[in-house]
Parts: sequence; structure tokens; C-alpha cells
Amino acid sequence: MAQRLRWGIMGTGNIANQFAQGLASSRRGVLAAVASRSADSAEAFVQKHNPKAIGVMGYDQLLDCRDIDAIYLALPNPLHMPWTIKALQADKHVLCEKPIATNSNQARQMFEQARQSGKVLVEAFMYRSHPLHHAIMKQIQAGAIGNVQAIRTSFCFKVQNTEGNIRFSRDMAGGALMDIGCYCVSLSRHYAQTEPTQVHVMSRLNDDGVDVLSTGSLHFPGDVLASFTCGMCLHADNAAYICGDEGYITIPVPWKPPVQKATYILSRGTPPRMDQVNGSVTAGPMRKEVHIDAGLPVFALEADDFAAVVMDHTQPTISQADSIANMQVLDKLRLMAGVRFEGE
Repeated sequence: MAQRLRWGIMGTGNIANQFAQGLASSRRGVLAAVASRSADSAEAFVQKHNPKAIGVMGYDQLLDCRDIDAIYLALPNPLHMPWTIKALQADKHVLCEKPIATNSNQARQMFEQARQSGKVLVEAFMYRSHPLHHAIMKQIQAGAIGNVQAIRTSFCFKVQNTEGNIRFSRDMAGGALMDIGCYCVSLSRHYAQTEPTQVHVMSRLNDDGVDVLSTGSLHFPGDVLASFTCGMCLHADNAAYICGDEGYITIPVPWKPPVQKATYILSRGTPPRMDQVNGSVTAGPMRKEVHIDAGLPVFALEADDFAAVVMDHTQPTISQADSIANMQVLDKLRLMAGVRFEGE
């Protein structure tokens, strides 16, 4: 059996559960320990995902475990920087949930600590590990839709009960931009293959001062434009569209593509006709639906990508420069929206 990276998971919330489920089918990782503020929560987590793992109460105890190589940090946003730095200082590699920090200055400090410790730090944008996005990038670079002109994305959901939900708390560095808008910004920058020169946003804030709905735009060099909507109080298609001067690509499920038949649709030629007598919409002259099989769940792919960086010294899917640049855009959007966290 190939060497496996031994993981410790910090936190037992929803995203930690999803990562643990993916880790169970990864080729190069294994769940070794879990930490929670509650001993019962940690024990329930390991019983669900790997009874052979260790459950501990307290994050410091997790960092003291010698049988751990890497930490998956799934704590609330304000805890990303302090516990990432502690983990790096404890000689652990770190895969930190998005957004990597509360702001870009914190992100720089975290990567500086990784450099000093000689450890790997990567931001966890799992969608970028899926071969769906690799295939789409190849199509774009091959000129399948001509020159990219516009990118539009949405990531929305409706929270029924906001009471006590950290996404709606300024003290917890919450808000739609931080929670899900970061995906829209990341994907737009990825496919534009450059950094925006101008950003704009309009937001609806709650009583605590974080955005529950934001719609924004990014202006890239070459007059490439990106638009996005992110919100926690509405529904949307949660799709992505990359539009060129010769065609466009539709990604129905960009954020968490499935294991099998992850889909993108390549359309070329004239746009769909919408002037039919019966009101129906007909496709343009060329429409090709492509299905991609990943072989593994997206969180397993993410874990294996991280293991390759640690054990094979490959380049990370999300680089240091990528993470810091994404946070810089989020900083500008938040401040423009009037969302400010402690110390800003």
C-alpha cells in the first residue's frame, strides 16, 4: 500500500463531515484524529467516519498528536489565522477552508509562517481539483469559444433560520461574500487568467452589518467582464457561464461537481433563438454536452492533490499567490459593500 498522509480534522461541522466522507475514498490520505470543543462531538465524529481514529477535546491536543501529518482546518473564519499558525508551528501541514483568512493581510502572515516552518499551506477550494474544470480550461485554451469576453456566476441558498448561524454574524466574519462569493470571485479570476483592475458591488446588509445578498462585477484587462450574485436569502441556478466571441460554455454544477457525469455544455455559433411562434427556445447550430467522470468525490480529489504537494512536491492547485489575490478582491468588495470586521 502506498504511503498515506495522516489527517487530523479540526472542527466537526458540516464541511468537516463532507471532507471526512471524501477522505474515506481518497487514495493517499487517512483520517487519524479529530478535535472538537466537545469530547462527545469528537467521539461521535470518529465513530461515524473512522472508528480507528482518535477523538480529542481541544484543538491544542490535536496539534500535540505525533501521528498526524496534516490538519484540515474547518473552524469559523476568525479562527483560521490563529489556528493555522499554531498548526504550522506544531510541524503540521495545513489545508485551510476558504476563505483562507478574514483579510489579505492575515493570509500573508499565514503563508509567511508556512515558509518559516517549512510546511505546506493550501486554501481549500475543492472545486478546482475536479477534472471537470481541468477539461474546461483546456477547451478555452484551445480556442473552443474564441476569446473570453464575459463570465457570470451565481451561488445562492436560502437559510430558513438565521438565529445563531455564524454566516450572519459580523463577529464571525460572516456574510455572503465571504461564505460563497469567494467561489464566484475565484472562478472568475481562474478563467480570466488575470487579476481584475476594477471591482464593483451592491449589497443588502442585515442588522449585524454583514451582506446577505451581493451582486458584483469584476473588470479584467482586455475588457473582460465578470458578474456574480451570491446570497443566503434566495434561490438561483448556481451555475457558471464563460462567454467568448465564438461561443460559450455552461457549467450547470460548478461548485461541487459529482463523481460521475459532471457536465459542461459547449455552444458555438449564433445564440439560441427566442422568437419562435410557440414561445420555445431552440439551440444554436452547435451544442455539445460533455460528461466527465472523476473517479472519486471532489473532497477526495482535493485531499489527494494536497498529499501530492506534501509527498511529491508538486505545485498546489491553489497557489499562495492565488489565495492572496482572491482575498485582496474580497477585501475591496467587502469594504465597498460596507462590511467591515474588527480592526478594519
